[in-house]
Amino acid sequence: MKDSFDRDGYVVLKNLFSDQEILELKKEAIKVLKEKEVGKEGVYVGMAAASPVFATAAVKQELVGALKEVIGDKIVFLSDKIVFKDASTDFGSPWHQDYPYWEGSHKFSVWIALDDAIPENGCLRIVPGSHLLGDIRHNGDASDGLGFGNRLRDEDIDPSQILDLPASKGDAIIFHDLLFHASYSNKSGKDRWALISTYKDGTQEDPTYSWATAAFVVSS
Repeated sequence: MKDSFDRDGYVVLKNLFSDQEILELKKEAIKVLKEKEVGKEGVYVGMAAASPVFATAAVKQELVGALKEVIGDKIVFLSDKIVFKDASTDFGSPWHQDYPYWEGSHKFSVWIALDDAIPENGCLRIVPGSHLLGDIRHNGDASDGLGFGNRLRDEDIDPSQILDLPASKGDAIIFHDLLFHASYSNKSGKDRWALISTYKDGTQEDPTYSWATAAFVVSS
């Protein structure tokens, strides 16, 4: 797994969560979003801070074992967020890297499918091995108002290298914060939700992040 991650910038964990666990996570997510009076689509950061159900999911034994292989023995959980695209959502995430949004040491995100994810409803797209190109800041056009100020330009992406990553609910994808990634828009007429958790190597120094409101040591 470590060799594969170092080469490609990502690994896929099939069936990390059972159907019942996913059902409980989505039910709890709906409850949290209702309590926080969050709208019908978008992103909500801080699920583990809002609910012990998500704090527990962040340290699932099988996930921690995989993270140890990729990161090392000392792991810190920083934060998590729900990305919810309801049936009316028709936009996808543009091509970007995560690193410019936090800098410091490199981080590792875990993208967990709470619904089946396919191209028609907004699955991830990546460029394998692109994390080896380093920090790219070409500031692509963000005039559409969808956020992602540090975007890659169209010419930064080689279409022949793009890989779609469809996922069944319960699957997880661990990826490096320099990996080029995007997502399709949701044109399925159905909801598509995902949980994205972010971890770091606990041996590395970092500034205090305002968004890491539930940070804790996973493994020391």
